[in-house]
Amino acid sequence: MKYTLQVTLTIFVGVLFFGLNGFAQKSSDIKYYPSSNFTMVGKIMDTDKPFHRIDTAKYSNIPEHIKTRLTRSAGLAISFKTNSKSIHAKWCTTSKYPSSGMTPIAFRGLDLYTKINGKWQFAGVGRPKSGENSSEGKLVANLNGEQREYLLYLPVYSETTSLEIGVENTAKITAGDQPFNKRILVYGSSIVQGAGASRPGMAYTSRMSRNTGFNFLNLGMSGVARMEKEVANMVADIEADVYLLDCIPNSSPKEITQRTGNLIKTIRSKNPNAPIILMQSVVREIGFVDEKTGEKVKMQNKNAYDEFMKLHQSGMKNIYFIFGNDFLGDDHEGTVDGTHPNDLGFDRMIKAITPQILPIINQ
Repeated sequence: MKYTLQVTLTIFVGVLFFGLNGFAQKSSDIKYYPSSNFTMVGKIMDTDKPFHRIDTAKYSNIPEHIKTRLTRSAGLAISFKTNSKSIHAKWCTTSKYPSSGMTPIAFRGLDLYTKINGKWQFAGVGRPKSGENSSEGKLVANLNGEQREYLLYLPVYSETTSLEIGVENTAKITAGDQPFNKRILVYGSSIVQGAGASRPGMAYTSRMSRNTGFNFLNLGMSGVARMEKEVANMVADIEADVYLLDCIPNSSPKEITQRTGNLIKTIRSKNPNAPIILMQSVVREIGFVDEKTGEKVKMQNKNAYDEFMKLHQSGMKNIYFIFGNDFLGDDHEGTVDGTHPNDLGFDRMIKAITPQILPIINQ
């Protein structure tokens, strides 16, 4: 018995040693390149800091708590091409820990997609190290060595401060194309930013880009999308072919009455021909049992429609309204926490929104 155990341990140690040294890829076999060598996707405007969505220095009158949200890399991705059989990444974020309501990968990790037979397909993730700002890891391995296009999505809720992409020393890696056309600016709440999605690429703006081929730009501002005058001026400054306003969830019924008209008029004053689409809030699942929340959402959505109708009846052209009643389905399983959609909820939301938006974009 003792002899058998000794032989078994010897074999186990030998196999473990061989596995680590014979099969494992050495770090020296991987060469890293700065993400600035490649193509940034989803960028709203030029910024000094490459992973910020907005040049916050340009808008000095915007409150600091809003500027903080704008430094986060929601919706941004890196486009590149490579024939490497494995892909790696090193990255840093300002956050060290995940949110209680999000996966670590969505909050401060990476999400890799590749194009197969003309369609974008999930390929792998970058798992962040808890308690550390910097992370490093293999995103995907055992590829067939053919050159493919890739999209590497950045964290939706953290500020990304650096990113390098690693491939095998013998592999080629080049900048990818801009995969999406036109610019659909989506201004909104944490739901737009990606709260509740399991991975960065599952945020609904990113999914709609891959599904449609149009560039849905993520201007989600968790908890603070309240249509302030300063923010309205900033939104109107951003060049876009279509403006999609999903900011009702963060605004109180009173703020909706006071500010919706100004937001839309400000956008129209600087963009006379661009379609403007106003969306109602999702019907929060918690509101079916929490009567106060349920009543608030009803008032938010009613007031949004009332303000839209005032503009429509005044003769403003090329404005549209999307009702939110069927965003999450009717089985009450579409949220993470009673408010933010989970991946199932986002899927339902996308299916409800897309057929209403595409004719407007294509007109």
